[in-house]
Amino acid sequence: MREVHLTQPQATAESITSMASDSQLQFGAGVVAAECFGPNGGVTGLDDLRGVPLTWVKGRTSGDGLGGVHLRAVAGIEIRPLMLDGWTVGTVVEGPHAVECMLAGIHADDLTDSAPLQARAAFERIEEALALAEMDFSHVVRTWLFLDDILAWYPEFNVVRTTFFTERGVFDRMVPASTGIGGANPMGAAMVAGAYAVKAKSPEVRVEALPSPLQCPALQYGSSFSRAAEVDMPDIRRVFVSGTASIAPGGDTVHSGDVAAQAARTCEVIEAILTSRGMSWEDVTRATAYVRYPEDAGVLEEHRIAAGIPEFPVIVAHNVICRQDLLFELEVDAVQVR
Repeated sequence: MREVHLTQPQATAESITSMASDSQLQFGAGVVAAECFGPNGGVTGLDDLRGVPLTWVKGRTSGDGLGGVHLRAVAGIEIRPLMLDGWTVGTVVEGPHAVECMLAGIHADDLTDSAPLQARAAFERIEEALALAEMDFSHVVRTWLFLDDILAWYPEFNVVRTTFFTERGVFDRMVPASTGIGGANPMGAAMVAGAYAVKAKSPEVRVEALPSPLQCPALQYGSSFSRAAEVDMPDIRRVFVSGTASIAPGGDTVHSGDVAAQAARTCEVIEAILTSRGMSWEDVTRATAYVRYPEDAGVLEEHRIAAGIPEFPVIVAHNVICRQDLLFELEVDAVQVR
């Protein structure tokens, strides 16, 4: 099996088709999932992508350095699609040690419901999709949750998530890593979600939540996610770092009003997580940075150069972060092949 991770800044729906074709031609790889960030205006070409598990998040604006596409593909192994209501919402890949499932673009059926009810329905739809892969929520390692108008209902969302997790016994085992960010979507749903789940076939597979050496657990201040998660298999190791912002060890925002300092603090926190697992920025296969203001699109690149951080595949998106005083957030996936 061979994995292909592609990132193309400032891409559109049409770019996904081109990227999928390129991955097939160059690597013989089929698409596992895709994410598109932006643009904010009209969205075209979605009907042509029914066969691609796709999470589309609108940026608040579009412009230089903003938005793009992440695409994940695999070669040398069968990809099984998962369908709900005529749309491909996920894929299943079964390797020698585990079954892995990627879900994308999950949202409630009834878009007239209140935002909290739609969030609950989206979690239940994740369960429906997982059931098609003979999995359940206990197998979820990582979630991506994009909330339209996030600041208007984020406390209510946290209640919904915590209630759902309590009912499903999530707090009795591993709480998934996660990103919760503000962003609209072409469907007009209050929330659109993605998830990654693993079902072990061998006792050699280890899945666990990871602490952040420089931050307290998010559970400590009422947010139901882990700072990071790791999937360790005999042939590959994955680390998923949750959406990370400029948060002090006690949970308060630091460097309020200073986006450059917030970006530096965020990178320091993420680097500490990677280092704690014997990884570095060179192991990053996918990253998304979120800025509150479009004029700050270059802040990560400026810090990367100044700090001597090697280049890594990243998209910068213009989206609202879950606190009024947070200006920057970054998430990364890292992989080491044995």
